[in-house]
Order: sequence, then C-alpha cells, then structure tokens
Amino acid sequence: MKAIGKIVVLLLVICMVQQNTFAQVSVGISIRIAPPALPIYTQPECPVDGYMWQPGYWAYDNIDGYYWVPGMWVAPPRPGLYWTPAYWAYVGGLYGFHSGYWGPRVGYYGGINYGCGYYGNGYSGGRWDNGRFRYNTAVVRVNRTVIHNTYIDRSVVRNNNNRISFNGPGGVTAKPRAQDRLAARERIQPTSSQISHQTAARKDRNSFAKVNNGRPATPAISRPSVDNNRTPASRPGAVNHQQARPQRNTAQGQVQQQREVQHQNPAQREQRAPQQARPVPQQQARPQVQPERQQQRVPQQQRPMQQPQRQQQRPAPQQQARPQAQPQRQQPQQRAPQQPRQQGGERREGGGERH
Repeated sequence: MKAIGKIVVLLLVICMVQQNTFAQVSVGISIRIAPPALPIYTQPECPVDGYMWQPGYWAYDNIDGYYWVPGMWVAPPRPGLYWTPAYWAYVGGLYGFHSGYWGPRVGYYGGINYGCGYYGNGYSGGRWDNGRFRYNTAVVRVNRTVIHNTYIDRSVVRNNNNRISFNGPGGVTAKPRAQDRLAARERIQPTSSQISHQTAARKDRNSFAKVNNGRPATPAISRPSVDNNRTPASRPGAVNHQQARPQRNTAQGQVQQQREVQHQNPAQREQRAPQQARPVPQQQARPQVQPERQQQRVPQQQRPMQQPQRQQQRPAPQQQARPQAQPQRQQPQQRAPQQPRQQGGERREGGGERH
C-alpha cells in the first residue's frame, strides 16, 4: 500500500510540474515580496534602423531590493529575431523572475502590459520584412529622419492603464499559449549590451525602489551607453586594431634584436647574420632609384656643354690680336738716344761746380 501511495504522489507531482513547466523556465530569483507597479513613461524615438524595443522592468538585488532597469532600443543579435520581455510570476508563495530572451517569435511574458507594442501577448510594434524591420508608428515612436520603413496599424492599439508587474494570484492571470511554449524552446540569451545595461542600473542608487518610491527618474533611454551587440563584420575598427598589434610587436622585436647584436661578440653576430638579411633589400632599393634619376637628368647636362664651346670660339681672335699689339708697344721702350740727355745733365752739374 505504501508503494501505491508513493506512485500516486509522484503522478500528482508530475501533473503539477507539467502545468507549471513553462512558468519554471529561466527562474533566476524567488522572493516573497511583490515587485512595484510599472511606472508610466514616454517611449523615446528609435535612433537606429533595425533596433528593437526592450521595455523597462523591475530587477532584484539581494541586499537593496528591487531596482528599475530602464527601457531602451537595442540591436538584435541578428536580423529576424524578436525580443520577449522579462516578467515576474507568483508561484508557490514566491515571486520568481523570468529573464527575457531573443527568438524567431515573441514568447510568453506573463501577460504583462508593458505598453509600446507589448500589450500582454506577442508584439504589435512592427515586423520583419525581407531582412528589414518595419515599424508600426501607431504604436512605437521612431526618428523619421533616419527610419523610413514604417507603416500604420491602429487596430492593434490597446488602451489599458493596468500597470501590474507580475503574473499569478493578485496580478495578471494570463496563461501561456501553444505558440508561446514553442518560442521558449528556441530562446537565445540576451546580448552583452543588455547585460551591461542591467548591471549599470544596479549600480545606480536612484534606480532602487526604496530610494525613488517606485518612481524612477529615468524610466527609459534611447540606446545603451555602450553598444556591443554588433558583429565584428559591422565593426571593422575592432578587427583592424587586432591586426595592428602584431605589427607593433614585430617592430619592437627588431629594435631589441639590434640592441642585443651591438652587445654581442663578433662570432655571435656572424651566427645571427641570416636574421639581419631582411633590411638589405631596403638599402639596395634606394640606390636603384637614383640612377634612373641621373639618367633622366643627362640631357640637362648636355646643354651646358655647348655653352663653353661657344665661349671659347668667341675670345679666340681677341687672344691672337693682343700678342700682335704687344710687340708694337715694346718698340718704343728702346730709348737708347735718351742716354745723351743724361750725360748733358751731368755736364750741367759739372758746370755748376765750375761756377
């Protein structure tokens, strides 16, 4: 009888688990205090084409309690994915937190009315169309100077002022649908930007409910301060920096090798001679360019060669005329007849003596 009783208990437990299987998926925190109501705020405009809206939500810290994570526009991991928001569910006397996730379809988020297209089931703020996301401007706000792929569908708008932030007794009583269960099996974890965004909110004292009394000063922002969601292909700068680092290391290594060679013996330098053969082509490459320049300048040197020839031909008759004039000038230098005058002068001197 005891064995039969145990089997019956196991069957009852299995049935209860099957009913609450979806509710127990990705439960990170379970506490006994209900989260505050959702604050009312105005959605900022979508700043970049292709970004998805992540509504704000209450997260929990084991020391300081609930804190608000602002809503924001965020880039999906890849085109074609939708965001399923996080939510709280009251099960078994505890409030459990179910984190959000990405997937090809919107899953179950407790029937919470976050607004901005997340009215409890699915998402009516837009849809993917041939690799591009089209925004329903009747539901969400976008920057029309940047985003042009929009449409208007007012039939999906729900005017509901219910700001309850958890599912279960005392809160929203919505149950998951069949398509919601299927979406939970195709879940993709949040991006690094979304995780960093929640961490930053946790470090802000003003985001805690015990400080702001459930009314955060910053309920939503346009985009995360640091966006790490894009793939390396869309961020070429990151790849170039990684490729530039080995080049710097090799340049530093060559300088260190040159310093080591200067302090080594001649025998050690000869052993490492093959390693220094790399800069040789650089030394030979420079003189090869210089001869080409000299050859191009040869015609410029040939022109001045003709000028001295002309100068030599012109002064030639002048040099021949000068030596002919010199003999004529040298002839009057023979003043032999002037000697008698000198003798006459001596006679005068002598004549003076006579007086």
